[in-house]
Amino acid sequence: MLEGGCLCGGVRYEYDGEIEEISMCHCSMCRKAQGAAYVPVGPVDAARLRFVQGEELLKEYRAIPLKARVFCSHCGSPIYSARDDLPGVRRLRLGTLDTPISCNKRYHIYVDSKAEWETIGDGHPQFAKMPPG
Repeated sequence: MLEGGCLCGGVRYEYDGEIEEISMCHCSMCRKAQGAAYVPVGPVDAARLRFVQGEELLKEYRAIPLKARVFCSHCGSPIYSARDDLPGVRRLRLGTLDTPISCNKRYHIYVDSKAEWETIGDGHPQFAKMPPG
């Protein structure tokens, strides 16, 4: 069981599963939404993600019509994003996890729009947009 939550502690969640993939998105929208060079996310099964506290604090923002960015309305911590065309998947913001994870499938996406001051040097695969397939 993985556990996590927001900065203020108002939102707490559990995920009954493992993080099997980590994408590190460098697109300009993710950079602005996170206030960081990139955002590490892991796709999770929505049915296995359970909010144990503070679900009523969750709010969403839609910068584009088909994608909701869900965050704590008290502290602003981003929790996950969800696409309307993939209702069974949540893209969990991995910085909100409290439980350590081990995942070997890691890669960078949208590196063509990464911040000019960012240098990627971890050796993980890099893709100009999304990975093939």
